[in-house]
Amino acid sequence: MEIAIFLVAIAVTVLAFTAVSERYDLPAPLVLVVVGVGAAYVPGVPVVHLEPEVVLLGLLPPLLYSAAVTTSLVDFNANRRPILLLSVGLVAFTTVGVAAVVRLVIPEIGWPLALAIGAVVAPPDAVAATAIGRRIGLPRRIVTILEGESLLNDASALVALRTAVAAISGTVAAWEVGSDFALAAGGGVAVGLLTFVVVGFLRKKVTDPLLDTAISLVIPFAAYLLAEEIHASGVVAVVVAGLALGHVAPVLQSAQSRIAERINWRTIAYVLENTVFLLIGLQADWLFGEVGESEFGVATVATACVAALVAVVLLRLVWVFAAKALLLRSGPDPVTGEVASWRYSFLIGWAGMRGVVTLAAAFTVPADTEHREILLIIAFTVVAGTLLGQGMTLPWMARRLRVPSPDPHDDALARATLLQQAAKAGLHRLDELAAECDDPHQVRSLIVQRIEQRNFAAWERLGTTAGEESPSDLYSRWRGDMIGAERRRVLEIRSTGSVPSEIVSEVLAMLDVEESMLDAADAARADLRSTSRVQRGDGCEHLAGTPLLDPPDELVCTACLAEGTRWVALRMCLSCGEIGCCDSSPSRHATAHFRESQHPVMRSVEPDEDWRWCYVHHQTG
Repeated sequence: MEIAIFLVAIAVTVLAFTAVSERYDLPAPLVLVVVGVGAAYVPGVPVVHLEPEVVLLGLLPPLLYSAAVTTSLVDFNANRRPILLLSVGLVAFTTVGVAAVVRLVIPEIGWPLALAIGAVVAPPDAVAATAIGRRIGLPRRIVTILEGESLLNDASALVALRTAVAAISGTVAAWEVGSDFALAAGGGVAVGLLTFVVVGFLRKKVTDPLLDTAISLVIPFAAYLLAEEIHASGVVAVVVAGLALGHVAPVLQSAQSRIAERINWRTIAYVLENTVFLLIGLQADWLFGEVGESEFGVATVATACVAALVAVVLLRLVWVFAAKALLLRSGPDPVTGEVASWRYSFLIGWAGMRGVVTLAAAFTVPADTEHREILLIIAFTVVAGTLLGQGMTLPWMARRLRVPSPDPHDDALARATLLQQAAKAGLHRLDELAAECDDPHQVRSLIVQRIEQRNFAAWERLGTTAGEESPSDLYSRWRGDMIGAERRRVLEIRSTGSVPSEIVSEVLAMLDVEESMLDAADAARADLRSTSRVQRGDGCEHLAGTPLLDPPDELVCTACLAEGTRWVALRMCLSCGEIGCCDSSPSRHATAHFRESQHPVMRSVEPDEDWRWCYVHHQTG
């Protein structure tokens, strides 16, 4: 009962302080570390020894899998060079550099233990990097690099630590280090791919979302255990399996299974990653207690801790700037058109927060190892120091360096363009289907109408006349009120007991899905800014060759005025200057003008908008 009560208390504390952090816009990981340190000194709070098995088997596989399964394999592959330079090269560089610094402060420590200390503090934490990076809005490419690095660097660090621990009790040949790393990496990749093949085969046979989700809960632990059983890297196995399964999920899984799996893993990651930071703080009391018993004295140990912390930060910055030409591509980004500057390199170097893997790795060092308490306290100092120091200052650094975060307006434009391209393919297939059979019920017209409404809603997120509701806004507001009335009526009928409960649950679930879609669209519109940037139209000669004309002072759709109709938003033909209303408007005069004139490019003339659209290639610029 005492253990159960303590676990519940941890869960309640994590949820409460996470909610408070979100309420006051504070970084939850840093708040929970501070809370954990304070709670460690409160009388009555049990002493928590974070066992390595709990972290390496209980926490690390699900956290790695939840991050890997949502990571884009395309983005990961596009950034594989900087990811490998950081996850392998930087780990080795940090391991040796920190070992040299610790030996300089405490010469009595042998090289094997010093290298073990360096390996322990070398890998940044996946949870800390992504939790803080996404929260403050770092550029997506930086977040991708940090996430990819932290998914793989644990394997490199654990191999280095195993080698150092083996050297403490004996000698290790260079070829053994190489073979150990090759087995860890190669075996991990093989097990990850094997897991992918087996799960892929099973998912082709499974249609039940509950069973599919249950399978996904087993995947990270099965891949990790199988890899560790053959002395390969369980970390690499979990990451490879997660990346591959996430990439093919739209093909292998049903829509219901993907929704269920996504929600479940988001919940698991949310609880575990925040619990990890609280547990880190709870180690403070007993770790500092062991330092007092060290033969080197508090002053010497404190100097070693500070030196290791400074070395970890500086070595990362040195490596990142030295490898800048390889870490970040030269020339403009193909999506945003921006050129990565030294600011990007600095943020990658500064975002090196350590986490629970560092503490777990430290605890794997045998208990009878001489001067083990030095290793433990240095590990805790580096974790707490980087989380509080770099984690607290990273948002300030990003603001001071004026590194642009993802622009919601650009995202809305890309979303609308992608939906338009998808609709084009869908309508082409619809024409083929309609040609194969009769359509006495006018189903084709109904489908076309629904697709158009979806696309109109996406384009309307970009903005309409200031101070006026777009058709999508009005639809969302009215439909939301209708769903509320429908739900109340269903609940009234439920209370009578005249309809089977299963049927009631199905109808309520249908209403919930529709309401969640409305909420997501409302949230996306709320995130849009009032400014936008011109994007290029790569691969479209019309966008590249058509000048961006300035709109006239008087912005009206003369055709709408003649008809007595009202437009939603206005577009201008860049060939002749004709102004017409958008497709969300009743008469769609801009599209009608293209069909009559075949002028390929129009632009938005709404306030703060300068994007263009090519009717021929269905591309934006």
